[in-house]
Amino acid sequence: MSSSEETSISQPERLRILFLLTRQAIGQALSAFGIPAGSRGLDAGCGAGCHLELLGRRVGPSGGVIAFDLSFENLVEAEAAYRRGSFGSETLGPAQPRKPGPGKERPEIDFVLGDICMLPFAAGAFDWVWCADTLWGGTAEEGPAAVVAEFARVTRPRGKVALTYWSSQTLLPGYPMLEARLNEAFVRSTSYLAGIAPEHQHLKALDWLRAAGLKRRRAKTFVAEVRAPFSRESREAIAVCFDMFWGDLQGEISTAEWQEYRRLCAPDSPDFIADRSGYYGFITYTMFWGVR
Repeated sequence: MSSSEETSISQPERLRILFLLTRQAIGQALSAFGIPAGSRGLDAGCGAGCHLELLGRRVGPSGGVIAFDLSFENLVEAEAAYRRGSFGSETLGPAQPRKPGPGKERPEIDFVLGDICMLPFAAGAFDWVWCADTLWGGTAEEGPAAVVAEFARVTRPRGKVALTYWSSQTLLPGYPMLEARLNEAFVRSTSYLAGIAPEHQHLKALDWLRAAGLKRRRAKTFVAEVRAPFSRESREAIAVCFDMFWGDLQGEISTAEWQEYRRLCAPDSPDFIADRSGYYGFITYTMFWGVR
């Protein structure tokens, strides 16, 4: 993350802000995954808890979800956000607190600290496992396939495992060469992408599911559209997104490219690209899933 104006934002808060941009695609992915009402599932690497509202809505009051993460800070923030209902909407725009009406009780979420490489759960404990933006190539020394095997272990027979990833973005319409240079520099300087063996790159996840013995393996990509006009909250989310990917790249690209990036992507710039009336971009999420 860069040393720009966004660094005062905590990592959980940054994830919540970015969810304004991505929840359209996440909602589509969850619908395709098909979580049954009344089921019990694991959000493996829940982060700031951005997906808990959507997961809880699908299992319903008779189901249950365990939010599992290695970071105590993430779990504290995730529990607080879930209690106040901060992730209610699935479309781009500011999240509004939601209060369940009569007969619309929300399921209880358990928040558990731990490592996805060593799950402290019994075999077959869950109907499904959901893991989003967590299992990258360098997560485990033995490789990501071993972690997927652990997900499969805690999933009941005929239960499902999903691995979901932010897989691409096109956010600088009209400037394809600049965006390509920024993305190349980001990949080159990012530990979970650069220097990772091809078989451990996240778009090889179908192979990890196969190695874990999962059947009926599938992959599908979902799109979250990002278009003007923006609310104040969504404009902030776009600025945080620019900074997350490209804000640390000074010195990794040419001075002219850096200056052009700042002109287009700094929210205090008079040329901030998201303020243009015809702005349109998109983010893709790719989900890989299979049946135990």
